[in-house]
Amino acid sequence: MMMLVNCSNCHTPLQLPPGARSIRCAICQAVTQLADPRTAPPPSSNQYNHPPPASSPSPYNHAPPGPPPNAHGRKKAVIVGISYRYSRHELKGCLNDAKCMRHLLMNKFHFPESSILMLTEEETDPYRTPTKQNMRMALYWLVQGCQPGDSLLFHYSGHGSRQRNYNGDEVDGYDETLCPLDFETQGMIVDDEINATIVKPLPDGVKLHAIIDACHSGTVLDLPFLCRMSRSGQYVWEDHRPRSGIWKGTNGGEVISFSGCDDNQTSADTSALSKVTSTGAMTFCFIQAIERGHGTTYGSILTAMRNAIRQAGSSGGDFGGGAVTSLISMLLTGGSVGMGGGFSQEPQLTACQPFDVYAKPFSL
Repeated sequence: MMMLVNCSNCHTPLQLPPGARSIRCAICQAVTQLADPRTAPPPSSNQYNHPPPASSPSPYNHAPPGPPPNAHGRKKAVIVGISYRYSRHELKGCLNDAKCMRHLLMNKFHFPESSILMLTEEETDPYRTPTKQNMRMALYWLVQGCQPGDSLLFHYSGHGSRQRNYNGDEVDGYDETLCPLDFETQGMIVDDEINATIVKPLPDGVKLHAIIDACHSGTVLDLPFLCRMSRSGQYVWEDHRPRSGIWKGTNGGEVISFSGCDDNQTSADTSALSKVTSTGAMTFCFIQAIERGHGTTYGSILTAMRNAIRQAGSSGGDFGGGAVTSLISMLLTGGSVGMGGGFSQEPQLTACQPFDVYAKPFSL
């Protein structure tokens, strides 16, 4: 269970990872030492009255302090795009995905630029490179101090993988993972950690959307319910709650995730959709669905995305990126990925609670 402690310098409430004896504040960079985390002081009731120092080098103070500016709350986003350049794992479209998503959030959904944290290899600030530590800090920042009415978004475009699950909380026996820039030395970020960081703490009245464009990403947030298409052509929800009884939902908030493919599939990095440059197939189709007027409900978005990818694959488009990422998955997991005779990718929808996908309006 996450604990809240006050920064010893600026008094900002910080989420303390389990077992930690110290934590660095993402706002003022001060290190708070704790002899025993169980004796940590409770968070201050006036947590929004401590603005960060003007000279702070960290990007994690992007959301302006203070109460929500209006009745609709604040908007915050973390966007991660990783190309793994100069490595054997290089992807071509992920930086484009990140830039396109930022443009969509700012111009269509009115996210303030100052509340969008970008982690890409193009950033010169060392806090903004998509390393494992920076991604962890960014996810903590995303949910820290959230209040009812807030709308949060996490977008990731990069490699994903799977690894054996040994605690019995996965239906298919595998944990899904995201691959930071330094995953080969620092390891991957497992779905259990993602769930514990941005799903479980989410309080009532706060909404989080995740848009994950990666291989094996179907249930990468470990949300309890997965939307499937039935034989009759209707969307139905599968119950993925662990048999162990471990709770994978929120603390009252709402989390909905679009992902690039099912847990046993790969996601394409391709120019077949845009015709002019490489993008992640899922990110491109999500943005296209919004721009073409299919963004009214979650069901209309999911259907438009699946149709666009299916049509591109059947029209002979160059989905070579699918084969590349299949090979990467084999290298990362040590297993075999069935590449079949062609491209196979179907965007997925997961949620903390089931709902009518064609009745529920989509909004960020």
